[in-house]
Amino acid sequence: MNIRVKETADETRERIARTAEELFRRMGFAKTAVADIAAELGMSAANVYRFFPSKTAIVATICTRTLLENEAQVAAVLAGEGTPQERIIAGFVTILRYHKENFLEERRVHDMVLVAMENNWDAIEAHKARIGGMIAKVLAEGIESGVFVPHDPGMTSQIILGACVRYCHPVLVVQHIDEDLEAGLRASLSFILRSIEVERTPLP
Repeated sequence: MNIRVKETADETRERIARTAEELFRRMGFAKTAVADIAAELGMSAANVYRFFPSKTAIVATICTRTLLENEAQVAAVLAGEGTPQERIIAGFVTILRYHKENFLEERRVHDMVLVAMENNWDAIEAHKARIGGMIAKVLAEGIESGVFVPHDPGMTSQIILGACVRYCHPVLVVQHIDEDLEAGLRASLSFILRSIEVERTPLP
């Protein structure tokens, strides 16, 4: 005898979000209605609205999850091998490639990120803050190891994020998609990081 275990509210929310994401990828955000999501789940639209106040709220949940997945990739790179400079550059390259691939290969994921940015800026700000915290940690490690001169890692990470917005903002990435963005990003970061590097006395 099969006993069906009742879903928790969080599990139902996640199931709705996963199903909605599949439909958004297949049909696009604009063409997918809450009724379509409900039908796919075998529930009423009213039941979907019990868990999400709007279709945009579903997208915000999906976007937050995808951004967290990207953050995990960035965190792995920042914690990997290489000098602090190399790891910071590699972390930003990871972000750039994420947005480029979404636009070129997963256009509807890119569209979902844009919808979330327009309607749920708090989640985007939280994402930026977490990335900034990761960069600040590597900068602090660089100070401790004598690679960087003493400075405020939190402030410097914000300066770096601001200077690299062209390479991290999905709209700006798309506007310059035909350019060699990766080369520009590497050059920009190398220039900025040189300003805080400890000056080395050349060997005789």
